[in-house]
Amino acid sequence: MAERLGDRDVAVLASLREFRLMTGNQLLRLHFRGSQQATQARKARAAFSRLTELRVIVRLERHVGGVRAGSQGYLYELSGLGQAVLDLDAAEPRRHRRPTGTTIPHQSHVLAITELAVCLDEAAEAGRCVVDEFRAEPGCWRRFGGLGGGHRILKPDAFVRLGVGEYEMSAFIEQDMATESLPTIGRKLAVYLDYWRSGVEQQLYDVFPRVWWLVPHAKRLAAITEAIQQLPYEAHELFTVVLTEHAPDLLTRIPTLEGGAL
Repeated sequence: MAERLGDRDVAVLASLREFRLMTGNQLLRLHFRGSQQATQARKARAAFSRLTELRVIVRLERHVGGVRAGSQGYLYELSGLGQAVLDLDAAEPRRHRRPTGTTIPHQSHVLAITELAVCLDEAAEAGRCVVDEFRAEPGCWRRFGGLGGGHRILKPDAFVRLGVGEYEMSAFIEQDMATESLPTIGRKLAVYLDYWRSGVEQQLYDVFPRVWWLVPHAKRLAAITEAIQQLPYEAHELFTVVLTEHAPDLLTRIPTLEGGAL
């Protein structure tokens, strides 16, 4: 099977392994760039059809963007066979996981993280930043010790490390869809605070990433900002709350000391 796949095919499979679920449009923008958009779109459609026929990717029945969206609007995920193909060249084969279940909210959450990754890659292509690392969950999770010698896990939705000008910026990403209660948000904030206080991240990487909370609307921004204000004062600077649509632009700005992108 592997011999039937080109380098771009393998790159598509690797993206689906990392992000678990992608739209055809996201795959197109990430792997089929070029000045002739119509030509690239035709190449993408042909590639998605061929990879689906080879059973290394799965096209989900539900598609987004309306009936005219074509293959760019479908949702794609990696198959077990596709995972096996990638494992042929992997030092440590991964366990294949069904990515998203069947719920639309969960799919939307995963696709929002994928969209951020694609937007940052496009920003890098335009010369606005360098994407040194982007890890989706569970690859971005952090383990640390708890009280009584137990183990705890910090579960951000993503981790990103960018070069912006002369600066290197790192961030934990929390993609909020306004579906979780504020008490649940408060518990998440507390875990970040405990992880910061543990010093594990600082010891390993010399810096603690800013936690970026991406929210869908201004009302949610105000609510999560208020929840952060309930934390001890010294923890306030750990967090930034922004509208999801503004995140790619803000993350790729030169850092400032006035509370911008740090």
